[in-house]
Order: sequence, then structure tokens, then C-alpha cells
Amino acid sequence: MAEQSPAVAAAIEGELRLLDPAVRASAELLASLLHPEFREIGTSGRLWTREAIIASLTADDARRPGPLTASRMRGAQLGADLVHLTFDTESKGIHSHRSSLWRLTPEGWRLYFHQGTPFDDDAFGDPLAEA
Repeated sequence: MAEQSPAVAAAIEGELRLLDPAVRASAELLASLLHPEFREIGTSGRLWTREAIIASLTADDARRPGPLTASRMRGAQLGADLVHLTFDTESKGIHSHRSSLWRLTPEGWRLYFHQGTPFDDDAFGDPLAEA
């Protein structure tokens, strides 16, 4: 496997921080990792803005999904200031494919866009079976 670029390594580090329950519960920490123009398409299909996701995750009555386990994380540097990550998460038996775009800003690497798509255990079966 090829050695990852420092940009990909920084994006992966940021993504893993975003999975940390302590970071997810802190408006300050979330704000430091999310790009000012951040958008997300959640696993429910809902479109989230930076402000809405920070408010939702840090609310006193926020739903806590439990530990999120990431696997199969891969990254590609698409330009000097852009990294694309793909990975899967699992929490309480719910699996999601994830895709993130990280942009370099004067403050460092920030998550610009994220999308999650739920999948079942057969999501890696024979791709020809779905054709």
C-alpha cells in the first residue's frame, strides 16, 4: 500500500476526532473541525448546516448513538487543499458508508462536506447480483 500524504493523514486524524463522543458533545471542538460552509447529508437524508449540526449534537437532550466504530478508512488527495475520505461506521448494529471532503483553510484542515448512507450486512455481496 502506498504511503499516505500528510494531507490525507490530517483528514483522517480530524475524522477520527469527530467520532469521539467528547468532541461530538463540545460546540467549541466541533466548530474547530467544521468548515464555515460545512454541509452534511445525514443517514436519514436530512441536509444539515454547520450551525444546525453543532446545535443538534451539543443539545442537552441530544441522542447519543454510543461508540462509533470506523473501518475501511481510505483517503485520496484530490488537490493541494482537498482530501476525499471514505469509510464505514457501526454503532449499536447500524452500519453506514461514509464519504467526507476535507478542505485546507488558514486554520488547518476542516470538514467541508459529509454524507452517510445506511447499509445492511449484505452490502458487500456479489455486485452482479444487483444488476
